[in-house]
This record gives sequence, C-alpha cells and structure tokens, in this order.
Amino acid sequence: LGVALGFLLPPILVPNTPEDLDLMANNISILFYGTAAIATLLFILVVAVFKDKPPLPPSHSQAMLLDNPDEYSYKQSIVNLFKSVPFVLLLLSYGILTGSYYSVGTLLNQMIIAHYEGQELNAGRIGLTLVVSGMVGSILSGFWVDRTKTYKQTTLAVYIISFIGMLVFTFTLDLGHIEVVFVTAGVLGFFMTGYLPLGFEFGVEITYPESEGTSSGLLNASAQLFGIVFTLAQGKLKADYNAFTGNIFLCSWIFVGIILTVFIKTDLRRQQANLAANAQLAERDSLERVSTSQSELHAPEETTI
Repeated sequence: LGVALGFLLPPILVPNTPEDLDLMANNISILFYGTAAIATLLFILVVAVFKDKPPLPPSHSQAMLLDNPDEYSYKQSIVNLFKSVPFVLLLLSYGILTGSYYSVGTLLNQMIIAHYEGQELNAGRIGLTLVVSGMVGSILSGFWVDRTKTYKQTTLAVYIISFIGMLVFTFTLDLGHIEVVFVTAGVLGFFMTGYLPLGFEFGVEITYPESEGTSSGLLNASAQLFGIVFTLAQGKLKADYNAFTGNIFLCSWIFVGIILTVFIKTDLRRQQANLAANAQLAERDSLERVSTSQSELHAPEETTI
C-alpha cells in the first residue's frame, strides 16, 4: 500500500512546472518533509508497540530453535543453505523475477513519459495499478498455495505468466493507447507481485528446519541485488537505445529464471514434518483413548446399600 501511494502522490504533490522552478522546489520540500514526518511516526510506533517475539512460535522450525537456542548458528545456517542446490536455484530465480519487478517499477515513469508526453499523472496511476493489482495477486497466490500445497507448480506457472505479461507489456507500450498500458501493467503486477509470497513459502519448505528468517533474508537480499543491477542496466539501455530494448533485456533474464525454476527439486520438508507431527499427535490421542477405555472397563462397579 505504501508503494502504491508512492506512485500516486508524487505526481500530484509535485506537478511538472518547468516554467516555475521555485514552485517545483517548494513542492519537493513539502513531499520530503511529509515523508520524513510519516517515517518518524512509524519509527516511534514500532519502538513503542512491537514486541520482541510472539507469545507462541509461528512454526515448528521456530519452536525447535526456541527449545535448543544454543544449537542454532546463523553462520552455519547460511552455509547449509548455500550447500542446498534447490535453494541456490530458487535464490537466483527469485532474485531475477523480483529484481525485474523492481526495475520496471523504478523506470516505469520514464517509460510512460517517453511514449506519452505530458501524462505524468497517468504514469503515477499506472504505477498504482501495478502495485494494487499485485496486492490482490499476493493474497490470492498465498491462499491458493496454502490450500493446495503445490509450491513448485504454482511458482512455475506464475513465473511463466509473468514472462508472457512482460512480453505483452513490452510490445504494447508504444501503441499510443495509454488505456492498454493500464491493463498490461495491472496483469504484470498481479503475477509479478503474486510471486513474492510464493518464493518465500517455497524457500521455507525446501530448507526446513533452517530458520525462515535466514532463508527469507537471503531471498530478499538476492532480489535487492538483482534489482540494483537490472535497474542500472535497463536504464542504460533505455538511455542509449529505447525502452523496448531495456524491456527485452528483462524478458531474456526472466526466461532464464523459468529454466532455473524447472530444475528446482521439490522436497517439501516442512510439510513432511508437519504431517509427521500431526500423525504422532493422532497416535498419542488414540493411545490415550484406548487407555481410558480399558481403565473404565476394569474399574470395580460401585455397590449400593
């Protein structure tokens, strides 16, 4: 939601006024001071309200860490993750797609203005559409994978559709119909952002019992690294050639990400651990019911006087 507002508000608060640079500078100051005030308020709320940890562990792996705090090593956890070939493949593929999304979001305004001069407000609205549709995609994809447990299949399907969406966005950007860009950006955001929770959940599944924080942190670092590289490279290609060339560059890398995703071995360790834990609980409950029944059967009958 914050990113969506970041696309929407700046063009409104800082309109393009090249004839009055003093007004533009004043509007930029208002935008920056407002952002600083909100960030400061959020910082105070985090310090005052956020707890150190939840009252109950959110997962089996976290429960294991709490039971054996001395056995956990952050350094060893990272080493274990990098020894896992499926996780390394996911690390690269996640970074590629998410980094491409970051690059598109960063350069979106420039791409829109290059083809639709004077459409700064619509450029912000297209960014808003990209992010809001992505919020819906994240919710739906998370709900779907939680119900079906089809982590690799869903991840691969979303990856392929994102690739197709990026191709459609690339070839329709310069058609001269900005309403088409709204639609293609919405579809692109729906699937690209929808991939984010899938990647985190898939990473946790194939790296159990390693800490979710470690695997998620590495995935996020990979996304940031690829995002920086892709933004610089796409921006350079756009400046030297055009937006089409920069977008084709991203499409090529997303295709590489699809190939990497295909080779990720599906080993749902967390799901297997949950099933084993549930089976043990069911067996224990069954034994307790049998023991209770036998005790009641052999209990002496009370006599009445």
